[in-house]
Amino acid sequence: MSTITANPSKSIDNINPDTWKPTNIATLVFIQQNDELLLIRKKRGLGAGKINAPGGKLDYGETIEKCAIRETQEELHVTPHNIIHCGENLFQFTDGYSIHVHNFYTNSFTGQPTETVEATPIWYKIDSIPYEQMWEDDKLWLPLMLAGKKFRGSYLFDGDSLIDYKLDITGSHNLVTT
Repeated sequence: MSTITANPSKSIDNINPDTWKPTNIATLVFIQQNDELLLIRKKRGLGAGKINAPGGKLDYGETIEKCAIRETQEELHVTPHNIIHCGENLFQFTDGYSIHVHNFYTNSFTGQPTETVEATPIWYKIDSIPYEQMWEDDKLWLPLMLAGKKFRGSYLFDGDSLIDYKLDITGSHNLVTT
């Protein structure tokens, strides 16, 4: 396991992962087709206006896998298949909000990506992902996921600004590109 940490003066270590409880649990699904990644411009909710992957909050009694599929269907009218759990991110915001996000990858889906009230689908070349339009943490872990690494990250945000993070590489996954 390797660890990357930033900003030791404002440490994420002040948050105990054993007692930390998220306000919400959510998922993101990254769909790759050849050398492109299907992302969205989020229209509402947390991160509105930012580029992200389709996903959303876990419903009561739902598994994270079912949530990942359901949210992708709702946001883009596509159904991801054979999703692989690649990592998780724990976000704490200084206003008290917190969210635990499970990240999935697939290169298999059915349907045509379609704009909805929640999201506009956009295909990006893997080497041209617009990190400057995304949450600040994405540039830290998304390249790891696309390189076949599993990860667990903890992030402290003040609004849209990343204050501190800790990122552990926890293994590898069976990322298969087409």
